[in-house]
Amino acid sequence: MNALTAHLPALQVIVPMLMAAFVVLLRARSLPWAAATATSLLAFSIAIQLTLIVMGGSPVTYQMGSWAAPYGIELQVDALSALVLLVVTGASSVALIGGRESLAAIISADREPYFFAAWLLALAGMAGIVVAADAFNIFVFMEISSLASYVLIAGGSDRRALPATFKYLIMGTVGATFYLIGVGLIYMMTGTLNLADMELRVHEVADQKPILAAAGFITVGLALKAAIFPLHVCLPNAYTYAPHIVTAFLAACATKVSLYVLLRFDFFVFQQNLVGHDFQFAAYLMPLAILGILVGSAVAMFERNLKRLLAFSSVAQIGYIMLGASMVTATGLTAATLHMFNHALAKGGLFLAIAAIAIVAAGCRLNDIAGLARRMPWTFAALVVAGLSLIGVPGTAGFISKWYLINAALELETGGVALVALILTSSLMAVVYIWRIVESAYFGEPADTKVTPVPAALVVILWAVAVANIGFGIMPGLPLELSETAADILLGHVK
Repeated sequence: MNALTAHLPALQVIVPMLMAAFVVLLRARSLPWAAATATSLLAFSIAIQLTLIVMGGSPVTYQMGSWAAPYGIELQVDALSALVLLVVTGASSVALIGGRESLAAIISADREPYFFAAWLLALAGMAGIVVAADAFNIFVFMEISSLASYVLIAGGSDRRALPATFKYLIMGTVGATFYLIGVGLIYMMTGTLNLADMELRVHEVADQKPILAAAGFITVGLALKAAIFPLHVCLPNAYTYAPHIVTAFLAACATKVSLYVLLRFDFFVFQQNLVGHDFQFAAYLMPLAILGILVGSAVAMFERNLKRLLAFSSVAQIGYIMLGASMVTATGLTAATLHMFNHALAKGGLFLAIAAIAIVAAGCRLNDIAGLARRMPWTFAALVVAGLSLIGVPGTAGFISKWYLINAALELETGGVALVALILTSSLMAVVYIWRIVESAYFGEPADTKVTPVPAALVVILWAVAVANIGFGIMPGLPLELSETAADILLGHVK
């Protein structure tokens, strides 16, 4: 490992954070976008390099200022964090490359520097959450990404985004407060904020009641951040009224980062130290996961606004991830972490397609896209591919994670067949709401209006994501290997 490589975990956060300050100074049109895109691509390349290092050996650890943990700030990248880093930086890069014209149409030249500075801060915050190895810095980066996300959601021309952002802010603040209370309780009992050190010291605490309370606060707080059913109320409006490219970015990675923290905290700190916590974890999250899958899919079936439809679909997909995690098995955790990656591919592609459609259509409702596939064949073909991946059709990325989830369900001693039935039923429900989009676009009567050309960059990047959905469905080696290693890491902290 050379000198530069050793600093990659820190550069993953520092580069976009410093560039955010630089972007604010750029005043020429499109320069802030160009700088933000170049920075995002650099962050993506750093994530790829960290992934290759992790796959080739042990986790990468970095101590800020050469201060050893637990006294200094420690950054760490293992298979689980590498997978999420790929999702975060990849989603940002794809959205920025494809979204130049879409964003330029709604962001005035004088606001561009601040908008793209907020974008880079959101990227830096989410990357910081993933690489941070202590609870307090996770909170710091959580707030950076949240505040920047509020700016991005409210940064478009749709004034309905303002009340949606306010609700998103309130729920996010409550979630962060709950998390901070839980961390405070653990610090009070252990005197440490480093997760590895916390895992060792929690076991030595005589009175476990504050630790149990902390587990409750942290779980509920992160469930709010991750929009786990029924704590998802802010998600649909935020996704619906945010700028289309912002929705593509946040839908692909924002909830995944919160789920990542939930898994890392629960398995690293609580599972090993609290008697019966694996059962409690399953008893709390599995019913919510099942309800989230059913309710999210059912609401999506009757939605007519495309972005709200896909937002409720995300509630169901988060349910899949939590269902796999709640099984506390190698196959279940592999399915959960793998679905983080595959859902980002599918949902990112779908929202990019919506961004392309919005350039041409009068709105984002089903009747607005009637017959539009005849005039936008490439866009809707890519949308169909991403939709098939979301359903879990063989040959797509979505099938791989659902297959692992079905296998995990069958490994259970009780209720496995019922869970398989649930997964298959919800997949059929996904067929219904994706078909409604296809039916309107391909078989509806088109309005006699002039079609605005879709930017070539957006079509190209949309098809790159569509091809990735097929490629990782046929050759799932990279995400699957990372997911299996991540599952082993998580289970290594369970009694």
